[in-house]
Amino acid sequence: MNTSNQGKTAIIIFANSSKEELKHKAIVNGQKLFDTLTGITIQTVKKTKLPYFHFTEKEQLGNSFGERFSNAIHKVLSQGFDNVIAIGNDTPKLTTASLLKAEKELNKNKLVLGPSMDGGFYLMGINKSHFKFEIFKNLPWQTKHIRKSVVHAVTSNQQQQVVFLSMLVDLDTQYDLKKAFNYSFVLPKELVKIVLQILQTVQVYTTIIYLIVYNILHSNYFNKGSPVVLQS
Repeated sequence: MNTSNQGKTAIIIFANSSKEELKHKAIVNGQKLFDTLTGITIQTVKKTKLPYFHFTEKEQLGNSFGERFSNAIHKVLSQGFDNVIAIGNDTPKLTTASLLKAEKELNKNKLVLGPSMDGGFYLMGINKSHFKFEIFKNLPWQTKHIRKSVVHAVTSNQQQQVVFLSMLVDLDTQYDLKKAFNYSFVLPKELVKIVLQILQTVQVYTTIIYLIVYNILHSNYFNKGSPVVLQS
Protein backbone atom coordinates (compact mmCIF):
# COMPACT_ATOMS: atom_id res chain seq x y z
CA MET A 1 0.00 0.00 0.00
CA ASN A 2 1.23 3.47 -0.85
CA THR A 3 -0.92 6.49 0.03
CA SER A 4 1.65 9.23 -0.49
CA ASN A 5 0.56 12.26 -2.54
CA GLN A 6 -3.07 11.45 -1.80
CA GLY A 7 -5.46 13.04 -4.28
CA LYS A 8 -8.81 12.28 -5.86
CA THR A 9 -7.84 8.98 -7.50
CA ALA A 10 -6.31 5.78 -6.11
CA ILE A 11 -5.26 2.60 -7.88
CA ILE A 12 -6.24 -0.87 -6.69
CA ILE A 13 -3.99 -3.78 -7.66
CA PHE A 14 -6.33 -6.73 -7.16
CA ALA A 15 -3.93 -9.64 -7.42
CA ASN A 16 -3.37 -12.74 -5.33
CA SER A 17 0.00 -14.10 -4.26
CA SER A 18 1.71 -16.44 -6.72
CA LYS A 19 0.91 -19.40 -4.44
CA GLU A 20 -2.80 -18.62 -4.62
CA GLU A 21 -2.69 -17.90 -8.36
CA LEU A 22 -1.33 -21.39 -9.01
CA LYS A 23 -4.53 -22.85 -7.57
CA HIS A 24 -6.62 -21.18 -10.27
CA LYS A 25 -4.35 -20.92 -13.32
CA ALA A 26 -2.85 -24.12 -14.73
CA ILE A 27 0.45 -22.74 -16.00
CA VAL A 28 3.56 -24.92 -15.72
CA ASN A 29 6.16 -23.38 -13.38
CA GLY A 30 3.84 -20.41 -12.98
CA GLN A 31 4.98 -19.15 -9.57
CA LYS A 32 7.97 -17.22 -10.91
CA LEU A 33 5.79 -15.85 -13.71
CA PHE A 34 3.13 -14.54 -11.31
CA ASP A 35 5.72 -12.99 -8.99
CA THR A 36 7.32 -11.22 -11.95
CA LEU A 37 3.99 -9.99 -13.31
CA THR A 38 3.09 -8.53 -9.91
CA GLY A 39 6.46 -6.81 -9.68
CA ILE A 40 6.08 -5.29 -13.15
CA THR A 41 2.56 -4.10 -12.33
CA ILE A 42 3.64 -2.41 -9.11
CA GLN A 43 6.49 -0.61 -10.89
CA THR A 44 4.10 0.57 -13.62
CA VAL A 45 1.69 1.88 -10.99
CA LYS A 46 4.41 3.61 -8.97
CA LYS A 47 5.41 5.67 -12.01
CA THR A 48 1.97 7.34 -12.00
CA LYS A 49 2.71 8.87 -8.57
CA LEU A 50 -0.88 8.01 -7.62
CA PRO A 51 -1.74 6.35 -4.29
CA TYR A 52 -2.19 2.60 -4.66
CA PHE A 53 -3.40 -0.37 -2.64
CA HIS A 54 -2.45 -4.01 -3.27
CA PHE A 55 -5.18 -6.48 -2.32
CA THR A 56 -3.93 -10.06 -2.14
CA GLU A 57 -6.02 -12.95 -0.78
CA LYS A 58 -4.97 -11.79 2.71
CA GLU A 59 -6.62 -8.38 2.33
CA GLN A 60 -9.67 -9.49 0.34
CA LEU A 61 -12.98 -9.99 2.13
CA GLY A 62 -15.97 -11.98 0.86
CA ASN A 63 -17.12 -15.40 -0.28
CA SER A 64 -17.26 -14.69 -4.01
CA PHE A 65 -15.07 -12.80 -6.45
CA GLY A 66 -17.78 -10.17 -6.77
CA GLU A 67 -17.89 -9.60 -3.01
CA ARG A 68 -14.11 -9.48 -2.67
CA PHE A 69 -13.66 -7.08 -5.58
CA SER A 70 -16.52 -4.83 -4.49
CA ASN A 71 -15.28 -4.77 -0.89
CA ALA A 72 -11.85 -3.65 -2.07
CA ILE A 73 -13.35 -0.76 -4.05
CA HIS A 74 -15.62 0.21 -1.16
CA LYS A 75 -12.73 0.19 1.32
CA VAL A 76 -10.59 2.52 -0.82
CA LEU A 77 -13.45 4.91 -1.58
CA SER A 78 -14.29 5.06 2.13
CA GLN A 79 -10.84 6.52 2.76
CA GLY A 80 -11.82 9.72 1.00
CA PHE A 81 -11.00 9.07 -2.64
CA ASP A 82 -13.40 10.15 -5.38
CA ASN A 83 -12.23 7.64 -8.00
CA VAL A 84 -10.59 4.23 -8.15
CA ILE A 85 -8.73 2.51 -10.97
CA ALA A 86 -8.84 -1.26 -10.46
CA ILE A 87 -6.39 -3.53 -12.27
CA GLY A 88 -4.97 -7.04 -11.97
CA ASN A 89 -1.42 -8.26 -12.46
CA ASP A 90 -1.86 -10.27 -15.66
CA THR A 91 -1.70 -7.57 -18.35
CA PRO A 92 2.01 -6.87 -18.90
CA LYS A 93 1.34 -4.50 -21.79
CA LEU A 94 -0.52 -2.10 -19.49
CA THR A 95 1.39 1.19 -19.41
CA THR A 96 1.73 4.08 -17.02
CA ALA A 97 0.36 6.31 -19.78
CA SER A 98 -2.86 4.26 -19.90
CA LEU A 99 -3.30 4.58 -16.15
CA LEU A 100 -2.83 8.35 -16.33
CA LYS A 101 -5.30 8.55 -19.22
CA ALA A 102 -7.82 6.68 -17.08
CA GLU A 103 -7.24 9.17 -14.26
CA LYS A 104 -7.79 12.08 -16.65
CA GLU A 105 -11.10 10.66 -17.91
CA LEU A 106 -12.26 9.90 -14.36
CA ASN A 107 -11.76 13.54 -13.48
CA LYS A 108 -14.34 14.23 -16.21
CA ASN A 109 -16.75 11.90 -14.39
CA LYS A 110 -16.56 9.14 -17.02
CA LEU A 111 -16.50 5.37 -16.64
CA VAL A 112 -13.22 3.95 -17.97
CA LEU A 113 -12.75 0.36 -19.11
CA GLY A 114 -9.73 -1.37 -20.59
CA PRO A 115 -11.25 -4.27 -22.55
CA SER A 116 -9.57 -7.66 -22.76
CA MET A 117 -10.05 -10.09 -25.62
CA ASP A 118 -12.06 -12.58 -23.55
CA GLY A 119 -15.01 -10.23 -23.01
CA GLY A 120 -13.80 -8.94 -19.68
CA PHE A 121 -11.52 -6.04 -18.85
CA TYR A 122 -8.04 -5.49 -17.46
CA LEU A 123 -8.86 -2.04 -16.04
CA MET A 124 -11.91 -0.38 -14.56
CA GLY A 125 -11.96 3.27 -13.54
CA ILE A 126 -15.05 4.37 -11.67
CA ASN A 127 -16.27 7.38 -9.69
CA LYS A 128 -17.73 6.84 -6.21
CA SER A 129 -21.10 8.26 -7.33
CA HIS A 130 -21.42 5.45 -9.90
CA PHE A 131 -20.36 2.60 -7.63
CA LYS A 132 -23.27 0.72 -6.06
CA PHE A 133 -21.95 -2.03 -3.81
CA GLU A 134 -25.04 -4.26 -3.80
CA ILE A 135 -25.29 -4.13 -7.59
CA PHE A 136 -21.61 -4.64 -8.32
CA LYS A 137 -21.09 -7.62 -6.02
CA ASN A 138 -23.82 -9.56 -7.87
CA LEU A 139 -22.62 -8.92 -11.43
CA PRO A 140 -21.50 -11.96 -13.52
CA TRP A 141 -17.83 -11.63 -12.67
CA GLN A 142 -15.25 -13.84 -14.38
CA THR A 143 -17.53 -14.44 -17.36
CA LYS A 144 -17.49 -13.09 -20.91
CA HIS A 145 -20.53 -10.93 -20.06
CA ILE A 146 -18.94 -8.84 -17.32
CA ARG A 147 -17.83 -5.90 -19.46
CA LYS A 148 -21.31 -5.31 -20.84
CA SER A 149 -22.81 -5.84 -17.39
CA VAL A 150 -20.61 -3.16 -15.81
CA VAL A 151 -21.48 -0.68 -18.56
CA HIS A 152 -25.18 -1.42 -18.09
CA ALA A 153 -24.95 -1.14 -14.29
CA VAL A 154 -23.40 2.33 -14.52
CA THR A 155 -25.30 3.76 -17.48
CA SER A 156 -28.79 2.23 -17.21
CA ASN A 157 -30.32 5.04 -15.15
CA GLN A 158 -28.18 7.99 -16.15
CA GLN A 159 -26.46 9.61 -19.10
CA GLN A 160 -22.99 8.34 -18.38
CA GLN A 161 -20.19 8.40 -20.94
CA VAL A 162 -17.91 5.38 -21.18
CA VAL A 163 -14.31 5.58 -22.37
CA PHE A 164 -12.63 2.43 -23.68
CA LEU A 165 -8.87 2.08 -23.67
CA SER A 166 -6.94 -0.12 -26.10
CA MET A 167 -7.81 -3.83 -26.06
CA LEU A 168 -5.07 -5.95 -24.46
CA VAL A 169 -4.40 -9.63 -23.75
CA ASP A 170 -4.59 -11.08 -20.23
CA LEU A 171 -2.13 -13.87 -19.41
CA ASP A 172 -4.48 -16.47 -17.94
CA THR A 173 -3.45 -19.64 -19.83
CA GLN A 174 -0.46 -21.14 -21.60
CA TYR A 175 -2.16 -20.25 -24.89
CA ASP A 176 -2.10 -16.61 -23.79
CA LEU A 177 1.65 -16.92 -23.22
CA LYS A 178 2.09 -17.94 -26.85
CA LYS A 179 0.13 -14.89 -27.98
CA ALA A 180 2.32 -12.71 -25.77
CA PHE A 181 5.26 -13.43 -28.05
CA ASN A 182 3.56 -11.39 -30.77
CA TYR A 183 4.58 -8.30 -28.83
CA SER A 184 7.53 -9.65 -26.82
CA PHE A 185 9.71 -6.80 -28.11
CA VAL A 186 7.84 -4.35 -25.84
CA LEU A 187 7.89 -6.56 -22.74
CA PRO A 188 10.58 -6.57 -20.04
CA LYS A 189 13.39 -8.99 -20.91
CA GLU A 190 12.99 -10.79 -17.59
CA LEU A 191 9.35 -11.59 -18.37
CA VAL A 192 10.13 -12.72 -21.93
CA LYS A 193 12.78 -15.08 -20.58
CA ILE A 194 10.35 -16.64 -18.10
CA VAL A 195 7.60 -17.03 -20.71
CA LEU A 196 10.07 -18.69 -23.09
CA GLN A 197 11.18 -21.13 -20.38
CA ILE A 198 7.57 -22.07 -19.65
CA LEU A 199 6.75 -22.63 -23.32
CA GLN A 200 9.88 -24.75 -23.78
CA THR A 201 8.94 -26.85 -20.75
CA VAL A 202 5.42 -27.33 -22.10
CA GLN A 203 6.87 -28.40 -25.46
CA VAL A 204 9.08 -31.00 -23.75
CA TYR A 205 6.13 -32.37 -21.75
CA THR A 206 3.99 -32.51 -24.89
CA THR A 207 6.69 -34.42 -26.77
CA ILE A 208 7.14 -36.92 -23.92
CA ILE A 209 3.39 -37.55 -23.70
CA TYR A 210 3.19 -38.00 -27.48
CA LEU A 211 6.01 -40.58 -27.43
CA ILE A 212 4.45 -42.49 -24.55
CA VAL A 213 1.05 -42.67 -26.27
CA TYR A 214 2.68 -43.55 -29.60
CA ASN A 215 4.65 -46.42 -28.04
CA ILE A 216 1.59 -47.75 -26.20
CA LEU A 217 -0.55 -47.74 -29.34
CA HIS A 218 2.10 -49.38 -31.49
CA SER A 219 2.95 -51.91 -28.81
CA ASN A 220 -0.70 -52.98 -28.64
CA TYR A 221 -0.94 -53.10 -32.42
CA PHE A 222 2.01 -55.45 -32.88
CA ASN A 223 1.32 -57.52 -29.76
CA LYS A 224 -1.63 -59.63 -30.92
CA GLY A 225 -1.29 -62.21 -28.16
CA SER A 226 0.56 -65.50 -27.76
CA PRO A 227 1.67 -67.28 -30.94
CA VAL A 228 -0.52 -70.12 -32.20
CA VAL A 229 1.14 -73.55 -32.36
CA LEU A 230 0.31 -75.30 -35.60
CA GLN A 231 0.11 -79.07 -35.49
CA SER A 232 1.21 -81.05 -38.51
